[in-house]
Amino acid sequence: RTETTDDGLEGDEGSFLACSFWLVSALAEIGEGERARALCERLLAAASPLGLYAEELSPRTGRHLGNFPQALTHLALINAVLHVVRAEQQAYEDGWHRVAGPTVEVPGPDAAGVRR
Repeated sequence: RTETTDDGLEGDEGSFLACSFWLVSALAEIGEGERARALCERLLAAASPLGLYAEELSPRTGRHLGNFPQALTHLALINAVLHVVRAEQQAYEDGWHRVAGPTVEVPGPDAAGVRR
């Protein structure tokens, strides 16, 4: 449908960055913390040289498209990072700790509350 109509704008559509950050939040909420973190890191690496984000990002070139800077994108970014941090804190409290590389188990307290 969209390929056959002229919207009056030159160029291709980009990915709507707010939705990409919302996906990070959703992944963290459903327990996909590693996937959430990986996507969040990819999106953070796509920031402009000023550390800002536009409305869209070209999937081909990585160029920022649309309104710049875009407040909604930055709000979604903050929310996504908070979701990833909370998911990692919860994982740590549940006895798992993410270090550089694979996830490893950190012993938690035993029944007497003594940390092993």
